[in-house]
Amino acid sequence: MNIIIIGCGRVGRTLAQKLNEDGNAVTVIDSNADNVNRVTSRCDVMGIVGNGATHTVQREAGIETADLMIAVTGSDELNLLCCLVAKKESECQTIARVKNPEYSGDAPYLKDELGLAMVINPEYASAEEIARVLRFPFALKIEPFAKGKVELIKFKLPKGNEIIGMSVKEVISKYNSDLLICAIEREEESYIPNGDFVFEEKDVVSIVATPKNAYEFFANIKCKGHSIKNALIVGGGVVTHYLCEILEKSHIALTVVEKDLKRCEELSTLWSKVKVIHGDGTDHDLLLEEGVEKCGAFVALSDSDEENVLLSLFAKGEGCEKTVTKVNRIDYDNVLAQLELDASVCPRIITSDTILRYVRATENAVGSNVETLYNIIPGQIEAAEFIVRENSPIIGTPLYKLKFKKDVLIGSITRGKETLIPRGNDIIQAGDAVVVISKRIGLYDIADILK
Repeated sequence: MNIIIIGCGRVGRTLAQKLNEDGNAVTVIDSNADNVNRVTSRCDVMGIVGNGATHTVQREAGIETADLMIAVTGSDELNLLCCLVAKKESECQTIARVKNPEYSGDAPYLKDELGLAMVINPEYASAEEIARVLRFPFALKIEPFAKGKVELIKFKLPKGNEIIGMSVKEVISKYNSDLLICAIEREEESYIPNGDFVFEEKDVVSIVATPKNAYEFFANIKCKGHSIKNALIVGGGVVTHYLCEILEKSHIALTVVEKDLKRCEELSTLWSKVKVIHGDGTDHDLLLEEGVEKCGAFVALSDSDEENVLLSLFAKGEGCEKTVTKVNRIDYDNVLAQLELDASVCPRIITSDTILRYVRATENAVGSNVETLYNIIPGQIEAAEFIVRENSPIIGTPLYKLKFKKDVLIGSITRGKETLIPRGNDIIQAGDAVVVISKRIGLYDIADILK
């Protein structure tokens, strides 16, 4: 596809890299020359310095022949204006990032009235991910598939856990578990395990299962964890706003520490059940006064990655059982993996996954359509959900007779209200929602998993 990205900030840079790696022709636009150079020096993309909201600059970028225009500048209004200009200048599809809570309720209206293909809100999606993790405290990450009927759950094996030293097939057999163990992270290596793969201490394990079966599995291996009754949040920004909104009716008591007085007043007015404290979240004495060592979860949502990481480490060191850390940079994944942190959330990855899913879904795949896409291990292993069509070559044949490429697993098959963790004799049918785990990054069609 011919794709134009307006805005070369963190999200724009990540998108340019991912879309370029997927084989798309990408042009980036930004009014800051340094931002443009930062992208073009690292990726094989075209770069234009200028105001992406003007038809002159968009024409220079080739808007007339573009298939997709993505506006991810720091301004919601500018992003919407870019999309309006693009729709006037061409027949291309448009995507706008809109993060201001004031517009969140108008997202469907904006999408329909402005003719947008998608309105994406990374901050709201990040808050949703944090809320899922808080409801299932043992998990590092929870991603829903098939409209929530199936979940991909990532967790870290604790020291001394009884499945350490056991193989995958031994674990499945011993606990009679109807789930799929689909990925293992061990230090800097990643694996899609076979039945003989043996678990080691500190492995980060990803499973695919229904919520009920996952709950039973964690209880069986004694990794259930305790339900979270209260959470301490540092940072009162947009993600915190959405998290308070999502958890307003939950049984989790929220305390927010924010150094901007005006923002404190706004949050207090909006969420009467949330305790809002005006103070510096980096003040260890303040955190100790608020009982960081006793709180069920500590959530670091400041604007600084370094600050969030250090605060989470402090909370962990004081005895907090669950930490959630927001990070915007993905350059230091390997470093973060070595730290004793729990869950992390990255708005950039959420945005790129969402847009990559849309791009792949519009590539005219013959036998399926990409519905959901998540990076289990960024750049190494991904999970994609496909809706299988009538003409797909994968339907009607038992799985054991199909010749799959290396490092590919069928994670689940959802058919109506029924969800299967597939075995060799199962058959994929038209209309099924199928989750595929793969090291072959960039699947556009489910048939791509066949040799």
